[in-house]
Amino acid sequence: MFAKKIFLLVLIGLLISACSRRPIDRTSASYRAPVANSSKPSNLRHPTMRPYTVMGKRYYPSVVRVGETFTGRASWYGPNFHGKKTSNGETYSMWQMTAAHKTLPMNTVVRVTNKSNGRSVIVRINDRGPFVSTRIIDMSKKAATELDMVKTGTAPVRLEILGFNKKGQTRITKTSIQKDLKEKIIGKYALQIGSFSKIEGAISTQERYNNASGRYKTIIKDIDDGNKRLFKVFLTGFQGEEEARDYKSKHFASAFIVRE
Repeated sequence: MFAKKIFLLVLIGLLISACSRRPIDRTSASYRAPVANSSKPSNLRHPTMRPYTVMGKRYYPSVVRVGETFTGRASWYGPNFHGKKTSNGETYSMWQMTAAHKTLPMNTVVRVTNKSNGRSVIVRINDRGPFVSTRIIDMSKKAATELDMVKTGTAPVRLEILGFNKKGQTRITKTSIQKDLKEKIIGKYALQIGSFSKIEGAISTQERYNNASGRYKTIIKDIDDGNKRLFKVFLTGFQGEEEARDYKSKHFASAFIVRE
């Protein structure tokens, strides 16, 4: 009997291990980002704004302003996810005007325009995805139907940031669209990665780290406080403090985080 129990435990362990190695299929919105644990402290950010990793790629939810626009390709997701949890903890309904985006803050209200036919819809972001490099947003089936893109599956679109619903507010109304980012604006951040008394050292550091990770730029600031002249090098382009802190811990342990 004891040997039989041991055999069963080993068999269960092997099954769990095999499942953990199964590749993730996200090519047709078949994977959703993990729902954030709102019971954990978030300091400056809501848990849904924390960096996350899907299929080995790191994503950084970022702040945006009303009026900003983006272009890309939209896809849609429906029956396979109807009734399941979205990344912000809501229950997904393919008949509501919602959408998934990799980095926009949850509850961002967006106008999506199908560039192929001029049709537009207004949706609220309540999920993460699509995790395909060529796609910018994943529409609910209802929104995709109104854009006339269900049959084609994807469509070229233009996104315009209209505003932000309050936390827990799921219905989009004219009065609910806020015209600022009072709770969302964190500000852009930079890392001070060097300080030199001679410009040559600053230039060398700038050239070495410029375009780091393909997205961050270096700048040199000439600072003279009346007693000493210093050339400080900053790595810029971080959309929030947590993104800067995450990059610092991996690449520049001794760097200083500053707000631009």
